Amino acid sequence: MSIDEKKIARINELYRRSKAEGLTDAEKQEQKLLRLEYVQAIRANLKSQLNNIDIQEKDGSVYNLGEKYDIDKKAGGN
Repeated sequence: MSIDEKKIARINELYRRSKAEGLTDAEKQEQKLLRLEYVQAIRANLKSQLNNIDIQEKDGSVYNLGEKYDIDKKAGGN
C-alpha cells in the first residue's frame, strides 16, 4: 500500500488551511480519511521492511522477524 504525492499534497494543503482559516465539515472529514490512509500506508511499509529482516542469534540460529512476530497470523488473520 502506498500513498501518492497528490494525496500528500492535499493533506498538507488541508493542514495549512485548517491553521489559516479553518475547514468545512466536509474538508475535516476528507482530512481525517486522508490521514488514516497515510498512517495505514506507513504501517504497511514498516511491516514489509520488518518482514525482510533476519536476526542471527549467538548460537548461530537465524529467524525472520516477520515470521516470529507476525501479529496477523497469531491472531488468526490473513
